Amino acid sequence: MIFSEALGRLEGLGRSAAALLPGLAVALVLFGLGLLIARGVRAAVRRAATLREASPGSASVLGRIAGGMTILVSFLVAASVAFPSVSAADLFNLLGIGGVAIGFAFRDVLQNLLAGILILLTRPFIIGDQIRAGSHEGTVEDVWVRATVLRTYDNQRVLIPNATLFVDKITVITAHDKRRLAFPLTIGNGDDMKEARHVIVEALRRTEGVLAEPAPEALVTGLGAAGVDMTARFWIDPPRRRDAMDALDHAISNVKDALTAAGIDLPYPTSQVLLHDQTEASDGDRTRQREGWPAGKSPPRARWKVLREDWDDVQRRDAERRGSEGKDELA
Repeated sequence: MIFSEALGRLEGLGRSAAALLPGLAVALVLFGLGLLIARGVRAAVRRAATLREASPGSASVLGRIAGGMTILVSFLVAASVAFPSVSAADLFNLLGIGGVAIGFAFRDVLQNLLAGILILLTRPFIIGDQIRAGSHEGTVEDVWVRATVLRTYDNQRVLIPNATLFVDKITVITAHDKRRLAFPLTIGNGDDMKEARHVIVEALRRTEGVLAEPAPEALVTGLGAAGVDMTARFWIDPPRRRDAMDALDHAISNVKDALTAAGIDLPYPTSQVLLHDQTEASDGDRTRQREGWPAGKSPPRARWKVLREDWDDVQRRDAERRGSEGKDELA
């Protein structure tokens, strides 16, 4: 009895397996085609990324991601064919629940992953650009899926998470061919501003690396404590950090030498300190003390002179009092 029931179950399993064999065969064929399609998709995405000037590593990562998504879709299609009782909707629901759990567990990793993919696709900067992100500035060496590799000017490697670059503000220094540089300077109050402007502009035009167009210029920006404040501005090409530092070095040196040769003063900041404590007759009386002496008037008498005159008056009055007392005794 028991043996016949077991045999019946085995026969039922055999018939079920035999019924699934055609579906499994078709599913395997479909999955094999999916693998071939995934390989083609991977190569196509990698080539497209390379044409968009992405790095080899970034192009390979994008190709692997596209290929993996193609394989996943192929697996779902093959599973729905092999097991007709399981619909594709059920498989997608299962993947959705699992995706939510994975998303909570690896939130930061997935955030950087998606940000890296968007950076590779939108290309706000490319490999070799010089960017400034927060307190870091340097040359972009590579863009990984998780982070962007930045080489600073002092030859240090900084890994910046892609989510930070995608959300925060970044400055792409080499986004355009030309770059404007500027430096401040101060001339004396008695110097001719028009002449100083002409001397500065001519010195900039003779500077190596400074473009003739747009033309360099010198602007008056204010009246400072030491003199007239000005700003010299000029353009360079290319706009990389090394070129900018060299251009500033040559420009500042040439402008300084030209202003000195033209007799235009480059004054130092100066300050005036007035000390009144125990120097004036009015010390101690704050209502009469002044920060400076008015022009054209005599300064207050020194305190030591006032004290000496008061002492002489005391001595004179004592001498007069003693003299009067002596006359009274004689009388």
